[in-house]
Amino acid sequence: MSDAPRVLILAEAANPEWVSVPLVGWSLAHALRGVARVHLVTQIRNREAILRAGLCEGEDFTAIDSEAIARPMHRLASLLRMGSGKGWTMTTAINAISYPYFERLVWARFGADLRAGRYDLVHRVTPLSPTVQSPIARHLARAGVPFVLGPLNGGVPWPAGFDAERRREREWLSYVRGAYRLLPGRAATLSTAAAILVGSRHTQGEIPARHRDKTVYLPENAIDPARFNKRAEQRTEGPLRACFIGRLVPYKGPDMLLEAAAPFLRDGRLALDIIGDGPMRGALEDQARALGIAGGVTFHGMLDHRAVQDVAVRSSLMTFPSIREFGGGVVLEAMALGLVPVVVDYAGPGELVTEATGYRIPIGPRPAIIAGLRDRLGRILADPSDLPRLAAAGRAMVERQFTWAAKAAQVRRVYDVVLAGHPLPDLFRI
Repeated sequence: MSDAPRVLILAEAANPEWVSVPLVGWSLAHALRGVARVHLVTQIRNREAILRAGLCEGEDFTAIDSEAIARPMHRLASLLRMGSGKGWTMTTAINAISYPYFERLVWARFGADLRAGRYDLVHRVTPLSPTVQSPIARHLARAGVPFVLGPLNGGVPWPAGFDAERRREREWLSYVRGAYRLLPGRAATLSTAAAILVGSRHTQGEIPARHRDKTVYLPENAIDPARFNKRAEQRTEGPLRACFIGRLVPYKGPDMLLEAAAPFLRDGRLALDIIGDGPMRGALEDQARALGIAGGVTFHGMLDHRAVQDVAVRSSLMTFPSIREFGGGVVLEAMALGLVPVVVDYAGPGELVTEATGYRIPIGPRPAIIAGLRDRLGRILADPSDLPRLAAAGRAMVERQFTWAAKAAQVRRVYDVVLAGHPLPDLFRI
């Protein structure tokens, strides 16, 4: 790859052994090694996992020790969140304060190399949040090194009618999230970026109009075919099986799913697997008993990803009525396994699922979502003949556009046009 661009990847969160944003950061940064000459810069907490993954420190990656700021800020965020797995807006806000110190250390370590032209461009992969600024962007502009930002995603507004769920998630800071637009570093970050990858149409709409021509729509999630290599059979005769995969928390809607599916679980036309755990589990088990559907619902708790596959491929449907999902990676994983998704048409899942690959329930107040989901499940059970076609189309879409190798190839196209000074490509047509 002697002619491939030399890219300094900034991924403060990049860990092959974790989930969520750190796994996205690692997966994309690692996949980019197949299309560019990459040096990964990450935070010290990821060092041991990356070494276990086989990378050579100093040659393949550098671990930056920003713990002097990161550790106390993490403690503060944990205190203010008032509960494990809650208050994600607070976590993002604290990270927006602590992250610039990481980039300050990156510039101290790599500034001379960047000014000397040893890298063709710099790409910040994580943080994903559009509220976190990059002070390094101004240094790069002065050095004449292009800066690629993203994919950015997050901040999807809570839909109307779900204030109770919002409060249960300790998301009080989300009421004033829009104040981040006033931060002075935001304008400099966006104006000096050569390209801004956006993971959702919502995030694209949050970019000021004067910078919109620098945006490229590129959903941040993808799948590793080696990790999701089983296939659901999509049998359409007899009782159907559905599954829910995710944390058992209010905004993901597992209680709405139980209520909507109750008539079909009671009469035996449907069986449901709940894969995941969380603070709602006890209440959900009580709800299943109260609705008289305990015999049709299996609560599996947290499972290793291999065991998740084993359970999921027994199903035909992935029923996922989450009302505030940024990326929707679990929906891609389900489609990769050959399940047909049934999602709420809002934010990430609503962008990833089309009429050709699954079913979308219109967003609305809680009773409307329950009614819409019940109606859709009833129609599927009455005539499941479309499921094999939808499942095949979903698998084909994931294999074509949503593997990490495909994602890396898409990002390489952005690198090439940025370095050539050409207009940015329109990469995605889902």
